[in-house]
Amino acid sequence: MVNQPAQWNEKPYYSLSNYLKQTFHTKVYKISLDAGMTCPNRDGTLGTGGCIFCSGGGSGDFAAKSQSGSITRQIEAAKHQVAKKTTSGPYIAYFQSFTNTYAPVSRLESMFTEAISHPDIAALSIATRPDCLEPDTLFLLQQLNQQKPVWIELGLQTIHSHTAARIRRGYRLDCFEKAVANLKQAGLTVIVHLILGLPGEDQEDMLESVDYIGHFLPAIDGIKLQLLHILEGTDLAASYRAHPFPLFSMEGYIDFVITCLEHLPPSMVIHRLTGDGPKSILIAPSWSRNKRLVLNTFSRRFRERNTWQGRLWKP
Repeated sequence: MVNQPAQWNEKPYYSLSNYLKQTFHTKVYKISLDAGMTCPNRDGTLGTGGCIFCSGGGSGDFAAKSQSGSITRQIEAAKHQVAKKTTSGPYIAYFQSFTNTYAPVSRLESMFTEAISHPDIAALSIATRPDCLEPDTLFLLQQLNQQKPVWIELGLQTIHSHTAARIRRGYRLDCFEKAVANLKQAGLTVIVHLILGLPGEDQEDMLESVDYIGHFLPAIDGIKLQLLHILEGTDLAASYRAHPFPLFSMEGYIDFVITCLEHLPPSMVIHRLTGDGPKSILIAPSWSRNKRLVLNTFSRRFRERNTWQGRLWKP
């Protein structure tokens, strides 16, 4: 990704939509795919329960499913799902569910090559863990990146070891740092996920994680800020019911996210401000069900806080 901010237009930060328009010169849509993966936190390698917040869909509940397992068929099914927005693409193929480099490299090569070879796919975005990037996998990703852009999304969630243990993340911070260094050496784009509102963390803790990511520029190209969702069937849901802990209000979350943006470099691409929890299994926060209200409130708060960190809001 480039290290110079685009013209923000409607948003006082470097949004993913602006980055995509600047890079591909057109509107680009992300479609979620299911590679049929598992995770070392689920198959017994590190544990069997997964991270405490992770749903049965492995954080990929919106991914297209295919009876045949064919990546091409999934792409076509996902294109149909977004047909009201576009019928011509281009699209980003997002391998979202579970850990998408946790397989033999021969299997990865087959799936990723099938996706990247599709004429409507402009880039690959691959969600994975820092501890699942073997040298042969890194080499494959480097080769694919020479055909079309390849983004690697790493679920860091927090920099704090006590929280990482509590959520059963399963790797240390130095593992993450090594993975970022290896990915950048291979020329890949790196996007990092942080969860805001994890149990036991206050806003100071969360801002420390945000500052850590900001100081990684240019090694880290983009960030996803994710509201903590409590989902049915997760260990987090059981813990919340037994011992409720404070959750963000909508206004409180939006104000805090704006504070997080003030701490990040203007050239860092903001891929996400909140995220979606599947309504069928969402327990809390209930306000997050109304995505339109949330986004409209973000817009209002940006207008109210019209200048910050040298960024000028231009209505």
